[in-house]
Amino acid sequence: MNTQLRLTMADPVVTVEVRVRGRVQGVGFRPTVWRIARRLGLDGQVLNDGEGVLIRLRGASSNISALVNELRASPPPLAEITSIETHDHSGHIGLGFTIVESKAGAALTEISPDAAICDACAAEISDPFLRRFRYPFTNCTHCGPRLSIVRSVPYDRATTTMAPFPLCEACGAEYRDPADRRFHAEATACHVCGPRARLIRFDGRAFSFEQHSMLDDVDAALSLIQKGEVVAIKALGGYQLACDATRPDAVAMLRQRKRRDAKPFALMARDLDVIRRYATVGENEAVALTSREAPIVLLAADGPDKLPDQIAPGLNTLGFMLPSTPLHLLMLKRMSRPVIMTSGNLSDEPQVIDDAEAAKKLSAIAPYALVHNRDIANRIDDSVVRHMGGRLRALRRARGYAPASIALPDGFEQAPEILAYGAELKSTFCLIKNGRAVLSQHQGDLEDALTYDDYRKNLTLYSSLFDHHPVALTADRHPEYLSAKLARATAASENLPLLEVQHHHAHAAACLAENRRPLAAAQVLAIVLDGLGYGSDGAIWGGEFLLADYRHFERLGTFKPVAMPGGAQAVREPWRNLYAHLIAEMGWPAFAMNFEELDLFAALSAKPLATLDAMIKASLNSPKASSCGRLFDAVAAALGLCFDRQAYEGEAAARLEAIVSAQALAEEGDHLAYPLPIPNLKRSGLPYIEPLGMWNALLGDLILGTPASIIAARFHKGLAKSIAAMALKLARREDEDAPPRFDTIALSGGCFQNKVLFEQVIGRLEAMDFNVLTHTNVPANDGGVAFGQAAIAAAHLIEAGNVRQKAS
Repeated sequence: MNTQLRLTMADPVVTVEVRVRGRVQGVGFRPTVWRIARRLGLDGQVLNDGEGVLIRLRGASSNISALVNELRASPPPLAEITSIETHDHSGHIGLGFTIVESKAGAALTEISPDAAICDACAAEISDPFLRRFRYPFTNCTHCGPRLSIVRSVPYDRATTTMAPFPLCEACGAEYRDPADRRFHAEATACHVCGPRARLIRFDGRAFSFEQHSMLDDVDAALSLIQKGEVVAIKALGGYQLACDATRPDAVAMLRQRKRRDAKPFALMARDLDVIRRYATVGENEAVALTSREAPIVLLAADGPDKLPDQIAPGLNTLGFMLPSTPLHLLMLKRMSRPVIMTSGNLSDEPQVIDDAEAAKKLSAIAPYALVHNRDIANRIDDSVVRHMGGRLRALRRARGYAPASIALPDGFEQAPEILAYGAELKSTFCLIKNGRAVLSQHQGDLEDALTYDDYRKNLTLYSSLFDHHPVALTADRHPEYLSAKLARATAASENLPLLEVQHHHAHAAACLAENRRPLAAAQVLAIVLDGLGYGSDGAIWGGEFLLADYRHFERLGTFKPVAMPGGAQAVREPWRNLYAHLIAEMGWPAFAMNFEELDLFAALSAKPLATLDAMIKASLNSPKASSCGRLFDAVAAALGLCFDRQAYEGEAAARLEAIVSAQALAEEGDHLAYPLPIPNLKRSGLPYIEPLGMWNALLGDLILGTPASIIAARFHKGLAKSIAAMALKLARREDEDAPPRFDTIALSGGCFQNKVLFEQVIGRLEAMDFNVLTHTNVPANDGGVAFGQAAIAAAHLIEAGNVRQKAS
């Protein structure tokens, strides 16, 4: 008796309520709780409600602690717990543990991203003795479609594109069984009750294939690809176009029909062994390729086998992904070569998601299509990542990542609901709710009318999914951005305050917030390098050194402002930037006198230079820009890369990076790096990076016949050296005994997607003992601007006392 008394006192029976918040609905969380609770002998219930998952428990306190600890340590694969709170509970709890129906309530802040097929489902579709053998829409609570099929909340089958497919008896039994991994898996289905894939001709004509290639329509689609055809595939978040990547004729045909001159194609291979024949796959890259996000991973194209140059013209990387859906996995089972798997659209248009639109727009590209009868509710592109500076970095955040929420730093807990409209190119938008940020999937370039329409549709969708009611809006200061114009119109019509944020400040804040820099932390030096952004002085910025926190910034340094003759035309035609730089640095007569023997002189002389001179002199459509991106364009053009035009944004810079000599980069001393000194601008007194010395050295190397690969290495190294020197100069105070102005540096902007520049700059800054903050999960390019806008707006609203009321 005394022993029993001691046990009871040490481990009393208690009744508690456990609140779990985060991405905990639609991911198998309740059955996980059910299994653990039953194993531990706990009584109670678990349910979904408007705040997440609610668990009521009665049992030994140690067992309740064990349940909570196990949930923290081993949640379901797609779950993400943001908080677990335990409180005493005075209500009655019966014997046993049950899963009860969800309570009505406000929409949750978490919708799970689409996830790649899990190992268990992959095994099922490969086993001829199981009922889902070769079923191309197999999924469970651990994998499969989420955002791509949801139409509204609450998230259940009736509010998704699975609504037209009633469950058969066998699937229904799995759906209702808490012990089954398909318990309440809203997209679950099988051959009997689910969507079906069909191979069709867009023109409606009948066709047939040899019997040995007709396992099913999915397998027949591969036979067409192997024969050199282009096939349209209705995938998870939109149509794709596929062909055999090893056939130059098929690749060229796809480029011509799709009107895609040079932009690299994405590739898919059935497994890592196939990829390794064409590219180097490091440990971290293998992890990314096989992850539940299954992004496109940029890899060094240095494998023993080579693919046609037309896949990624002028580049030394290939973008590979593994099959992320059962349909892709089944289709590629017999394929020992990579296939192109690119977006189903015409160049620069958004990916097609509608069947009728596919027949209209894609039939001229791909005569055949592998389709199915499940609608795509929401367009989602493939995500893209690259390993740089020791970590994987998001270049495009979409399928697999969005709309997973992002935790905000300390100090933002009381941030009210905010909507940030983002940028114009690589556009995203961002919501803040419950102290977390929800960054949308990549939308694209809003200059395209169809993309802009999709952007507006998704704004409405996210507002509904997350029950979002902003108290303020925020957008870029640029007067012509369509995103900013929409924000201004919405603010006026809904009588909401609008905070306009400077573009490069938003970049800086995005980097700070992603790195969980506290709201109260000291200012950092933000080095933001990109193409173009509207400056606070009305000029075009693009190479900026800002002393910044979330609320304020001060421009401490910049790149030399150089005219862009033709404005937007100068972005498309790099020779214009080259000419403007040469005129700004040395003038045409000096260039002609010293470098007339260069082919470059003849190429420029053939252009309408008198017209450009008049435009620059009259400041007619020739705005000056302190742009790092335009400097890259000019240097690329000097080396004959994309001299006349860029087929896509950033092509010249990407090709310049691709030709860099790794040997010269590693072995040449800094004394051979091109000089870019740091004088002060006459009017403002701002220190700036002056490229005159670089141009003289570069052109001199051209005279000497120095290989372009070595010139490219010397340029990258010289630029990184100057950027680091600028940071050191700005950190110093006039009083040498005073502490430095800052000890932390944040790097942001699209130019930092250049692996060579990025790693050179980080290495030099860290060698100077700076703490360097960089992007990982949020893109450094304009895809991260909305996140930064939201953080800045939240900081200002919190400072003004406009804070959210916490849920009771």
